[in-house]
Amino acid sequence: MYVAALVFGILIAAVWLGSIFIGRRKKEYAVGFFHPYTNDGGGGERVLWCAVRAIQAEDPDLACIIYTGDDATPQSLASRAHRQFGVKLNSLPKVMRLHRRHWVESRTYPFLTLLGQSLGSMVLGMEALMQFTPLIFIDTSGYAFTYPIACLLGCKVVSYTHYPTISSDMVAKVLSRRAAFNNNLVIARSCFLSILKAIYYQILMISYGLAGRCVHLAMVNSSWTKSHIEKIWGIHDRIKLVYPPCDTRTLQELPLERNSTSIYFISVAQFRPEKAHGMQLEAFANLLNRLNKGNNSDPVRSGNIRLKLVGSCRNEEDKGRVVNLKQRCSELGIADKVDFLINVSYRELVELLGAATAGIHSMIDEHFGIVVVEYMAAGAIPIAHNSAGPKMDIVVEQSAGKVGFLATSVDEFASAMMEVINMSMEKRMEMASLARERAKLFSETQFDQDFKAAMSKILAEIRSSHKENVCT
Repeated sequence: MYVAALVFGILIAAVWLGSIFIGRRKKEYAVGFFHPYTNDGGGGERVLWCAVRAIQAEDPDLACIIYTGDDATPQSLASRAHRQFGVKLNSLPKVMRLHRRHWVESRTYPFLTLLGQSLGSMVLGMEALMQFTPLIFIDTSGYAFTYPIACLLGCKVVSYTHYPTISSDMVAKVLSRRAAFNNNLVIARSCFLSILKAIYYQILMISYGLAGRCVHLAMVNSSWTKSHIEKIWGIHDRIKLVYPPCDTRTLQELPLERNSTSIYFISVAQFRPEKAHGMQLEAFANLLNRLNKGNNSDPVRSGNIRLKLVGSCRNEEDKGRVVNLKQRCSELGIADKVDFLINVSYRELVELLGAATAGIHSMIDEHFGIVVVEYMAAGAIPIAHNSAGPKMDIVVEQSAGKVGFLATSVDEFASAMMEVINMSMEKRMEMASLARERAKLFSETQFDQDFKAAMSKILAEIRSSHKENVCT
């Protein structure tokens, strides 16, 4: 702990001395949204645009600044928000281009990746705040090591945390010596290397906690994330649970009926390793093997069933993962039954969800799981991993019955898919109806209300301060 505190203290001292050298910058009447990747197409980007819209509605005079590493304009970002997520901004945001985004990319750090990205985010945060220093600095991407910088420069610091950068769960997984996408086989097989990595994680977690304590308000997206952030940051009185915005309004207008002779399962997720697309492919192959052993007179069992993987590719690494997944389909003998739909428009996504029989989401410890809610709102039976957000907040059995399925292994996912196929139309409609009703708890309207309520005190403080400054 002392080592972590010393390292973190040296970094903050350097930032503090830098801020003195540069000078105490004048803060503009604006809110700065730190979101280096404004084209990631995920739930985090939806949060960004809904948050911008909420701020614009609360105070039209408060400028909204977007710090992004993408080559974007105010017009292109506003157009993307509407086209990709159905979010219409009240006015155009201002754009501050970040040229050092590579400092937070994992490929920049082949070793000690989390540490490198954390320190790199401080460089990127300094670049952002030296270009433009707002009264309120809102991080919507989880770069906690930027908070001390913003705080030292006099900003009100707000975070919307989707997922803790480092947690005790990660330490436990390393000590259990389980190989995973973030714990390679070489380390997992070595007791010494596992202990060394656990110590490294522990030091990083303490530093992360110290950075988190610099926020004036921390919004979290799920009960699971809230429990971790409370434990690591130790700021119980400054944490608010604000469920992320899900497009339940548009999706709930879709009919619940589905084509019983042409069934497909849909998976909506960015093509990132933690989304566990490989598990979905194996589960689907398992399902087809079971169906092939059954009654081939059934149109479903005669091969009229598909899996559609829908997602965005952020970079060349993501594109490479798609190539590898297609190769895996060939190895499993299911290449002719799996569709890859990359970077589809919002309208296309709605159409795909509206015809899907069920939706699959297999990420372990998914912090919340916006797409699981979207499945439910669209009438697609959710099949999600039995952990974190889906387990604690979303796919929760109601007094009237189940709203979906939770699974852990390939076999369990395949069994859930089989159960959905074998459901009568009446049973499936009943479950889909219950799921749709629960999805209303996670609407954009609810996010808007909760976000504004959480921000009300800080917005009132800066309005008051701004009026005093104008008067003087």
